[in-house]
Amino acid sequence: MRMDNIGYHHKHDNSFCIDRPYGSGDWLLLIIKSDSIFRIDNSLTNVKADSCIIFTPDYPQFYKPAPQTAEYFDDWIHFEPDFSESELLKSLSIPLNCPIYLRDISAVSNIVRSMCHEFHSVHLHKSEIVDLYFRILIYKLHEKIENTVPVSFLSSASDDSNFIWLRECIFNYPEKPWNIDNIASELSLSRSRFQHLYSQTFGVSFIQDIITSRVHHATELLGNPHLSIEKISEICGYTSTSYFIRQFKKVKGITPSQYRKSII
Repeated sequence: MRMDNIGYHHKHDNSFCIDRPYGSGDWLLLIIKSDSIFRIDNSLTNVKADSCIIFTPDYPQFYKPAPQTAEYFDDWIHFEPDFSESELLKSLSIPLNCPIYLRDISAVSNIVRSMCHEFHSVHLHKSEIVDLYFRILIYKLHEKIENTVPVSFLSSASDDSNFIWLRECIFNYPEKPWNIDNIASELSLSRSRFQHLYSQTFGVSFIQDIITSRVHHATELLGNPHLSIEKISEICGYTSTSYFIRQFKKVKGITPSQYRKSII
């Protein structure tokens, strides 16, 4: 891969605007951290924070902060993929030239931060390391894009496989709006029977596993000082920040803010 330039967590005021009617001449990967407006196929589109987009070299680029956004933040990489990397993008069917909402960009942004540090270093193998980071970034993007749980698939496997698969999904996708009644219905079980079998299988309740998975995910996100407690609460699937704080304290013994202070 040819890396032209890279930036991590760049800040701009509300007057910031990029307008490249003929593209940038190279590939551009953006990690969008603020609500913004993009022109896609000649139409202005509102893009939420925690999104990404990969522009191909000749695609027109126009984007700016949303009117209500005081400051605009993003990560960006100008690059030219080699043949194998182009094939990787194709094989993973990663959409190009359209914004993709990821909900949680902390993992991909951390990879960009590492790439940025390496790119601007004088390390002996920095080019090779940046190439490896880029591949990791593409795989992580694909993982985020494919962040869906086909619950209907559950009923096609054996009971043991169903519960194992379900538990893996809970810990892989803690932010999902997990619902006992819906999942029990998919498994052709009553609510009480489902809860009994789940607890019997794993020694812990379905609800407790959801709480544990969300709190565990929150402990990882709290290491990122750019994410507010409210944002972390949302990323972890909570609609109420105060409820998130109560559950976190019940599991960890301290509040999210106290936990953040202890690790930073």
